[in-house]
Amino acid sequence: MKRWLPIAILLTSALYIFEIRPEPQAFKFFFKLIPMWLILYYAYSHMPSAKKCVHGLMLTGLFFGMLGDGLIMYWFVLGLAAFLIGHLFYTAGFLVQWRFSWLRFSSIVPIAIYSFIMGRELVISLMEQNNAGLVVPVLFYIVVISLMGWSAIMTSNRGAIVGSFLFLISDSILSWNLFVSPISYADLLIMTTYYSAQFIIARSATLPEQREMKVHP
Repeated sequence: MKRWLPIAILLTSALYIFEIRPEPQAFKFFFKLIPMWLILYYAYSHMPSAKKCVHGLMLTGLFFGMLGDGLIMYWFVLGLAAFLIGHLFYTAGFLVQWRFSWLRFSSIVPIAIYSFIMGRELVISLMEQNNAGLVVPVLFYIVVISLMGWSAIMTSNRGAIVGSFLFLISDSILSWNLFVSPISYADLLIMTTYYSAQFIIARSATLPEQREMKVHP
């Protein structure tokens, strides 16, 4: 069963992205969550039976990502909050795997520059649209997901890094499309990068012990 899970995740993700129509919404909601259920099961089933703190943190992050997936379809702020909590758990899980180097540490500079530019554009657009109430939650979310991406870099785990930055790309497209200006094929770009991000993060969460064994023979 385990070896077929990535194929099942790919197929259900493609089904949702390319075939499921917006209406009825409950049907769309159900199919949107199926890939995340499978990703959660994939992560859990590939982790060691004696799970460590990092495994629990990453599983909890995936769980809140699944909640955010569903909630954001009906309550944007609640969905945003669920994703934010998920990112906090991811960040904690990445910090547990911290492997310091000055080169990796310095990556905080370009991440901060990108976050500042994105945040400024979003704030301008939100104020112009009389959505001032969203400014603080959106800015807080940008800070948290940026820290999540940086903490992933500090693990030196390529899966964690790629997954986190795909998540950052997905959320950047989503927020720009919602609040700044329309992006062609936005839904396709958002969901393909999002499902890819969650699966790659889930896969990276199953490997910390194996990585330690390679680093410390």
